[in-house]
Amino acid sequence: MEEKLTLTVIKADVGGFVGHSSVHPKLLQKAEAHLKENGRDLLIDFHVTHVGDDINLILTHREGPDNSEIHGLAWDAFKAATEAAKELKLYGAGQDLLKDAFSGNIKGLGPGVAEMEFAERPSEPVIIFMADKTEPGAWNYPLYKMFADPFNTIGLVIDPKMHDGFKFEVHDLIDNKKITFSTPEELYDLLVLIGAPGRYCIKNVFSKTTGEIAAASSTQRLNLMAGKYIGKDDPVCIVRCQSGLPAVGEALEPFANPHLVSGWMRGSHSGPLMPVSLKDATPARFDGPPRVVALGFQLSNGKLVGPQDFFADVSFDSARKKANDVADYLRHLGPFEPHRLHLDEMEYTTLPLVMKKLKNRFEDIE
Repeated sequence: MEEKLTLTVIKADVGGFVGHSSVHPKLLQKAEAHLKENGRDLLIDFHVTHVGDDINLILTHREGPDNSEIHGLAWDAFKAATEAAKELKLYGAGQDLLKDAFSGNIKGLGPGVAEMEFAERPSEPVIIFMADKTEPGAWNYPLYKMFADPFNTIGLVIDPKMHDGFKFEVHDLIDNKKITFSTPEELYDLLVLIGAPGRYCIKNVFSKTTGEIAAASSTQRLNLMAGKYIGKDDPVCIVRCQSGLPAVGEALEPFANPHLVSGWMRGSHSGPLMPVSLKDATPARFDGPPRVVALGFQLSNGKLVGPQDFFADVSFDSARKKANDVADYLRHLGPFEPHRLHLDEMEYTTLPLVMKKLKNRFEDIE
């Protein structure tokens, strides 16, 4: 039996350059040097990149998900980058590292994690989606479109390997519970929950034909873990493609229509998720709008062949224009909803500190 491969993507914001717009090259060099020096006996391959002010580590290995050595390696890489951030006096140095010490698993410590284990197919194309200035629920709409919407993914109609549909594992991030839906028969039940992305997030997607994992996302909510606002989650997502799974073009298609996500400035606003190339993943306007990058890799015996920067394609130019037009409209609303998030979504921002000052000024209406 072929030994399974684990694909792990871990992200963290350990210091922005300048403000929240990018990552200083020295931080990326520190993280890469740490993985190269200390990951020789653990990793098959790795790729270090960034989106906005988040460092993203893409790792392949055979240690399985939730492996303490792999997570510890990533944690120490982020710690090394944090030291460089402090030397450069970068904004928010080490902000995603909520604890001083690693405790066996990176989950719950701040960084976001998406990982999956599978037997590598004769051809194994994967896309790593990485977002900045938003939260894990940002993947709900595109994952639904990829794996459940025949108007987006024609393979659901004409590919016998996809025709039976997919299973969606959905996490309740408030009550820390999960539920699995089978599509298409439970499609409407699925939409009841994932239409509320601030609470319910798609964690994994599985093929009903083969039972294999098809997609995995990070669902860590930084502010829920910290109990206060210290930044947005800036999630990552892995999608396997082709041969009974969505084609590469079907996986990219949902981002041609930039949907609204929560985050943007101070994590307190709704904005369009703009698909951009790596070189344009430096959000500036009102610290945004929120960005998403798609890097494609071919896996070859665990090696990461690539990446291909998919959203650099001119076919996404109209999506970027639409995102900018939507951003213009929303910015005119300023502090008014729906540009500013609803009050229940503002609980873990800095707004409660202002509301506390007003609490005793309210009087009963006679």
